[in-house]
Amino acid sequence: MILEVARLKVRLGEGPEFEKAFSKAQNIISSMPGYVSHELQRCLELKDTYLLLVRWQRLEDHTIGFRQSRQYQDWKELLHHFYEPFPTVEHYEPVFISQQHGIR
Repeated sequence: MILEVARLKVRLGEGPEFEKAFSKAQNIISSMPGYVSHELQRCLELKDTYLLLVRWQRLEDHTIGFRQSRQYQDWKELLHHFYEPFPTVEHYEPVFISQQHGIR
């Protein structure tokens, strides 16, 4: 499994509008072949900064299957105008994974 990580800096004050657009865009990405899961997290310290984590079965599911699809054009139209600067996207593979047991 591959983890896509993107730190998203949204234009000042546009966080609520970005979140509304993302609620639509997440339906696009979650319908793609090789998609596993995603989460969008808002930074507590840096206003209008988000972390997008997307899990894919293979790297190519993101870099080719999604990025070269017609659906990606819809994703771009919904979200890319919010970013300043445009985010860097990185991909990670697991080295160690821990499981929590009995923690409430």
